[in-house]
Amino acid sequence: MPTSVKCPTCQKDVIWNNESKFKPFCCERCKLIDLGDWASEKHAIPVKPEFDADDLDNLGYDEADFFKEN
Repeated sequence: MPTSVKCPTCQKDVIWNNESKFKPFCCERCKLIDLGDWASEKHAIPVKPEFDADDLDNLGYDEADFFKEN
């Protein structure tokens, strides 16, 4: 029995083999819908910030110095 997966966009069954041109999607339309969702940031990979934004104040950064010409 061939392996099948659900299309991430429409949940239609997709046979996982070399003939499945758009796997894991069922068709180009579903593939492009998913791409559009990533491009519009509906999908995102969660990232844990390495620092707290409040800690930036403790770094000694002075905005006035930043814009000074050397």
